[in-house]
Parts: sequence; C-alpha cells; structure tokens
Amino acid sequence: MQEIIDQFADNIRNAFAAKTPLRIHGGGSKDFYGGPLAGDAFEVAACRGIVDYEPSELVISARGGTPLAEIEATLCENGQMLGFEPPHLGPAATLGGCIAAGLSGPRRAQAGAVRDFVLGVRMLDGRGDDLRFGGRMMKNVAGFDVSRLITGSLGTLGVIIEASLKVLPLPAAETTLRFEKTATEAIALMNTWAGRPLPISATCHHDNLLTVRLSGAAAAVRATREQLGGEEIADGAAFWQELREHTLDFFRQPQPLWRLSLKSTTPPLDLPGTQLIEWNGALRWLIGNADPQTIRAAASAGGGHATLFRAHDKSAGAFQPLPPALMKIHRELKRAFDPAGIFNPGRLYPDL
Repeated sequence: MQEIIDQFADNIRNAFAAKTPLRIHGGGSKDFYGGPLAGDAFEVAACRGIVDYEPSELVISARGGTPLAEIEATLCENGQMLGFEPPHLGPAATLGGCIAAGLSGPRRAQAGAVRDFVLGVRMLDGRGDDLRFGGRMMKNVAGFDVSRLITGSLGTLGVIIEASLKVLPLPAAETTLRFEKTATEAIALMNTWAGRPLPISATCHHDNLLTVRLSGAAAAVRATREQLGGEEIADGAAFWQELREHTLDFFRQPQPLWRLSLKSTTPPLDLPGTQLIEWNGALRWLIGNADPQTIRAAASAGGGHATLFRAHDKSAGAFQPLPPALMKIHRELKRAFDPAGIFNPGRLYPDL
C-alpha cells in the first residue's frame, strides 16, 4: 500500500510543478455536490482497506478509498455504527468522500456531525507531502484541529489517505412514530422534545406528517412511545434509509434541490416549492424553481445559509457567498495546503 501512496505523492509533485489541476475521484457518488468538476482525474480508490479496528476502543481507522458499505458492515458485525449516519448517495461511496463532503444523515441532530467523529487524518497536501493530524485516540488533539478542518473541504486542501473515526454502539431498540401535524406545529413540537431527555434520534416533517425515530434502551424507547403517542410505523427502518439516501419520492422531483441550514426554531419558510424538514427544524430541504437570491435571503433571515445541493444549472453558485473576512481565511488555508491551487479548483467557490 505504501507504494500506491508514494505514487500518489509523485503524481501530486508533478502536478504541482506543472500547475496541472487535479480532480480527486474515489467512488464518484457525490460528484454532483459542490461546484463544477475540473482537472485531470486523480483516482484514489486503490488506497483502500481497514487499517485498525478494536471494537472495545470504539475507534476505526481506514484508508480513504475504503467503501463506506464495507466499513459499516464491519461495524454492524460488532454491534456498532457510524453515529452521524452518513448518506452514501451511491453504491461506490468511500470514507474519503464521506469526510470530504462532510454530509450527515438523519441522526445528526442527536449524535453530532461528521467532524465530531473525526479523530485524525493522514493526507497528501498540494506539494505531495505526507501529513498526519490527530490520531486514533479520543483525547489526542491539542491546538488547531486540522482533522476537522479537512471535513467538508471537498478535496480542496488535500488527498485523504487515511482517517480515524469514533464509532458508537448500535441502539438496543428502535421504533418509528408518525403524527399528523402542520409544519408550524411540528417545528414547535420537535423543539419542545429536543429540550427534554427523550431518546429521539431522528425527525422528519413533510406533507403534514411528522415522523420521529426513538433509539436507545428498550425500556426507554417503550416508555417514550407510550408518552408521545402517535402511530407506530412497521417499516420505520426502511423510511429512514430512504430519507438518508434521498430515494424518497420527495427527492425524485426534477427541479433544483436546496439544502437550508437554519436555527431550529425558524418558522416555516414562505418559499415557492415543496419542503421537507429534518433535524428538529435545523435542516430544510426545498425543491422548486425559486430565485436563488430569494432563497438565500430567506436562509440568512432564518439565521443560516442555503446550499444549491443538486441542480443542472449551478451558475448561482453551490454555496452561499462568504463575507470578505471568512473568504480571506479560506484563501489563506488554501494557500497553505495547496499553494499551486491544483486540488479540485472551483469545487467550493469559483476563486478557490
């Protein structure tokens, strides 16, 4: 495997010298996400395999090209899971792509985001240097946490060679409940429940139906189910899997799909199109042809931002423009890790 990594480093050094843009490609399941793809394909799928896993330590280390399905199957065999419930969005999804995209699934509001689980990374920067940050222990970070900085950077700072992640035990019991609620009622209810010690691991509201997943000890799940009421859904696990992988009918519509991150208590947004709410109200999906400036203004008013998640036309930019001070930080980070600007140019912002 070191021979493959050494070859990666040589290829990066050659690209650095020639200032040749490189498009980092693993499984390609999230190629649609972010700005347009540019540069020569830099294939990393060969750098794969679980490096270290001791279930009792609740930590797994694997190479960047390792399929997510392989990692999750190994964890499941040992009664464990990736707590942030990452969406694959394609059968070839890899660990490196999961971290680079920084996307979390339905369990995020209860368990945390991707970056909350990344303990360490090994990466090749824009000069071909082999760098390591963090490690394989839960208490090993001092100073600036570069491992979490890499999360969500969409490959613009380097090639993820290896990563160590904290894992969680699978819940002993799970059940799914459904309630008939308007969006306003659902947002109020979800936020009320979020302030109480209830084993709620996921929420979703769409088409006047509020769906809630309970996860944890069997006694706690049973008691909460009786307390909340609602209709128990027999195929709850299938519903959350379809939500996570965007295979629900809601996501199959042809119009642009927007992802809005807001304060969870933000009232329903008055925007044209169809909406689906997750994470106790903090994540709003919008499908429709509303003007991008209108959508982003509404997201800003709600204390957040809007991402054009999936669309044929992304001329408005995939991500909400940053204030000058934040953009300056992004440029400095890009210059530090990728001085020639060869990695995934324009994937985050046009001038990065």
